[in-house]
Amino acid sequence: MALPIYKNKKVTYADYLTWPDSERWEIIDGMPYDMSPAPSRRHQKISGTIHFHLQNFLRNKKCEVYASPFDVRLSEDYSQEELVENVVQPDLSVFCDKNKLDEKGAIGAPDLVVEILAPSTSKKDMSEKLLLYQKFEVKEYWVVDPEGEDVRVFVLDKNGRFYLLTILKKEETLKSKLFSGLTIPLEELFAE
Repeated sequence: MALPIYKNKKVTYADYLTWPDSERWEIIDGMPYDMSPAPSRRHQKISGTIHFHLQNFLRNKKCEVYASPFDVRLSEDYSQEELVENVVQPDLSVFCDKNKLDEKGAIGAPDLVVEILAPSTSKKDMSEKLLLYQKFEVKEYWVVDPEGEDVRVFVLDKNGRFYLLTILKKEETLKSKLFSGLTIPLEELFAE
């Protein structure tokens, strides 16, 4: 669905709540982004494999993993829905502060975000979302590229800026800097 009424107008979480549930949207700095089409089979398989590893690693720990669709609201001011100009649905997000979770999703930055690139979202994931996650201090950001069969790991430095920690290829193992002991063999992600 196109949202012509919002073409040259910034939108907020309050607007978002009025849109049909049958459609998936994100808002970044007040601009709506349609999340169609649905993710590919390969995208879903990669997401499921990472979710499986995260779920197993986090079992009996204070952190929780959530898969898209799951609304993550990011704002300087959460006091009113009209003030929230960012609503994203990361492929996977990990929250260690349960105070950030509510019945609508999450209010505030996840500790870890995983985005799986698709032709329709790769530019947004590597630019707008990367800057948004940096601004709201996501501690670790994984960008999975199914076509290139690699994973880029960005980590927040002490100055609040992302730096590219590593680019890992299919034959390597992903090791989280944030979660000591969390490893994922990338051949599992990219296996056909």
